[in-house]
Amino acid sequence: MHKFLRSIGFGTYQKKKEMVRVLDELEKTAEVRRRIQIEPDTNLCEVRAEVASGMGIVMVGETDEDGVFRRDYYFPYLTGEHVSSETDCSIQRHTEKETFGGLLDENRVGISLIFFLDNGFEYIERRLDQVSLKVNSVKLTGLSVEGKILLPLHKTQRQIEKAQVAARDRSSLLEAARNGDEDAMETLTIEDIDMYSQISRRVMKEDIYSIVDSSFMPSGIECDQYTVIGEILQVAEKVNHISDELVYDLTLNCNDMIFHVGIARRDLLGEPVVGRRFKGQIWMQGVAVFEGDEKTEAE
Repeated sequence: MHKFLRSIGFGTYQKKKEMVRVLDELEKTAEVRRRIQIEPDTNLCEVRAEVASGMGIVMVGETDEDGVFRRDYYFPYLTGEHVSSETDCSIQRHTEKETFGGLLDENRVGISLIFFLDNGFEYIERRLDQVSLKVNSVKLTGLSVEGKILLPLHKTQRQIEKAQVAARDRSSLLEAARNGDEDAMETLTIEDIDMYSQISRRVMKEDIYSIVDSSFMPSGIECDQYTVIGEILQVAEKVNHISDELVYDLTLNCNDMIFHVGIARRDLLGEPVVGRRFKGQIWMQGVAVFEGDEKTEAE
């Protein structure tokens, strides 16, 4: 069973055979079905079934000679409407399955951000049709099985504006340093030394979460999982129509990057409220908006 099924409201389903029955039922009622012919004797089918608005399970497999869908693998998903990043994005296939990972050179989080590509089927279609594979933007979402709510930091409007300017300046310096600017490298090194010195002094008397406003760090050995702390911008409640479990769809601002996180109410410690912060480990997913798709969305 997929670890993050509980993130979309299947926390009470502990046995594999229980989930198989659910998948069989969702397969019958799914409204989105797509199929592409990869080779004369090989095809790929995707069945996307919603359990709540913008949330559900994707099943991928093959249709046999009798037209019967044979499920190979599945994964839960959550979609979001916010554009999280417009930086350069590269996509590569995973070794084991016909799934894909995306890589973002995102300066705002300070690392190369890797995510699971939610619309990998569209990527395969475009590649077979020899259509442009350039990614113009990415809409990121995360699924979490454990999280907690932190109280917000009190900041004045002037402090907020000053932090935003500093973040933009640092992003520009990182971009310049990436392109080989030695002055930018030196400036960043001095800033990091000063920041380390300030944090070392403050941590002696203050709680770490009063110093760190938001963070984005890799977690574990899987490259698309992260531990995040982000400010809650919106809170939406979704009910899984199969299990009747309540799932929170949280819109977060983390290191000036906006994305959605889905977590079951039973797995969240605290009450999510706009302005408070979410802390938890997430499995990062993303929908790539390819060149030419923007016009389709606008229409």
